Amino acid sequence: MISIEEAKHIILENTQNFEIEEIPFIQSVGRILKENIVADRDFPPFNRVAMDGIAINYRFFKEGIHDFKIEGVQPAGSIQETLKNAANCYEVMTGATLPNNVDTVIRYEDLQITNGTATIIVDAIKEGQNIHKQGSDKLQGDLLIKENTCISPAEIGVLATVGKATVKVARRPKVMIVSTGDELVEVDKNPLAHQIRRSNVYTLVSLLEKLNIPSETAHIADEKPVLKEKIATFLQEYDVLLFSGAVSKGKFDFLPEVLEELKVEKLFHKVAQRPGKPFWFGRSGALANTKSTVVFAFPGNPISTYVNCMVYFYDWYYTSVGIKPKKETAILAEDVNFKPNLTYFLQVKLSYRFGHLIATPIKGNGSGDLASLVSTDGFIEIPKTEETEFKKGSVFPVIKYR
Repeated sequence: MISIEEAKHIILENTQNFEIEEIPFIQSVGRILKENIVADRDFPPFNRVAMDGIAINYRFFKEGIHDFKIEGVQPAGSIQETLKNAANCYEVMTGATLPNNVDTVIRYEDLQITNGTATIIVDAIKEGQNIHKQGSDKLQGDLLIKENTCISPAEIGVLATVGKATVKVARRPKVMIVSTGDELVEVDKNPLAHQIRRSNVYTLVSLLEKLNIPSETAHIADEKPVLKEKIATFLQEYDVLLFSGAVSKGKFDFLPEVLEELKVEKLFHKVAQRPGKPFWFGRSGALANTKSTVVFAFPGNPISTYVNCMVYFYDWYYTSVGIKPKKETAILAEDVNFKPNLTYFLQVKLSYRFGHLIATPIKGNGSGDLASLVSTDGFIEIPKTEETEFKKGSVFPVIKYR
């Protein structure tokens, strides 16, 4: 049995390069950018009018002139006009190019327009006001979005602005999620007294969807020949296999044995943690020129599956695509006693107090208590130590799922 630090180290040594694909930019939300995006021209690309109103030469207002004859109109999207008489003004619309020979914009609310003359009815204006200066946001060639950014709607607008109709992103891994066990039936079935519905698989599907990773699912009965045949096929077709169940010491927990027979290299089995101790991790295709598939085999109890996916698979995926997620901590709201010398992933309710994240322990009924996830927001990671009492006010890493 290894520590979680050793388990994380081994897992991160076995990341994958998913390569790069180019997709339409509008389909890239949630994907990992694999190129730097630079400004193809200044932002904004011209002196942009920021308010509907008139554009004048400030020096005339400074000299006490408040009345300006309207010489023309500059709509948004039209070719830049030029003020011919410096003492006149141009009507200008928001988003328009600022006409030549003017330097200040006064909004309509501060004007009175009569018979083609605009009168400024406020006592003070500032030179250069209401003009979004060319290049004031970014200059041509400036870096706008760094490679390895997770693309959000904010990035979509920038991609559109610089004309990136297609964008390079990390290819997503092809994932199969497998449940095992004769006690499981489908969601739309009525289970018998000795059966339960499949839930872990769909929890894992949803956890991967949060990473914008699509997945497929399968269920295999507790029959070793069937397990071996189906897993052999999956190893050839998928980049990642996620299992829920069949990795403990039960009489029908065939998975470690089957994986060994299929030449999947076991990198560890069992981690000094609660919940999720029987976790098995390995990979196939260690030889050159063979397909490599990473295998995460989680214990079947739902809290164990949930914790291990967030702690191990998430970090493996982030590292594979070049992301370093921000680690968060939370303050323990009350004393906690935990006797086994294991790392403890404690379910907590999270709240903010004076700007600090506070973790209040929520007592469940062990790793099989699926319903307890509904009333909690995450886990705090209490380290493996000889201590058995952890005091209120202590700070620990937090894994948030809500």
